[in-house]
Amino acid sequence: MKKDKNIVRYAAAELKAKSAESATDLSKVDALSDEQLDHLIAEDECDIRPDWTRAKLILPQAKQSIHLRLEEDVINFFKSSGKGHISRMQAVLKAYVNAHRPHAK
Repeated sequence: MKKDKNIVRYAAAELKAKSAESATDLSKVDALSDEQLDHLIAEDECDIRPDWTRAKLILPQAKQSIHLRLEEDVINFFKSSGKGHISRMQAVLKAYVNAHRPHAK
């Protein structure tokens, strides 16, 4: 998989320091009701207008069903992370294919 350059990782201490630097007055936010917050959010979003003129319909590729026999330790490794183990296996295989595919020039 291609590494996303926009993802940044922070330690817990760094996040606490960043929240201390915030210009947001959280006591004012905490004092507002849910309805007041919803109203303020709606006011901010009213100027956002998506440009649908350049939208393109991209249909997902159909997947092919296969029967695959895997070793138990491989299956257990992916299942140990919880639901979605088949999707994670697919992502690993896709990353391998992309890494070994000749680059188009």
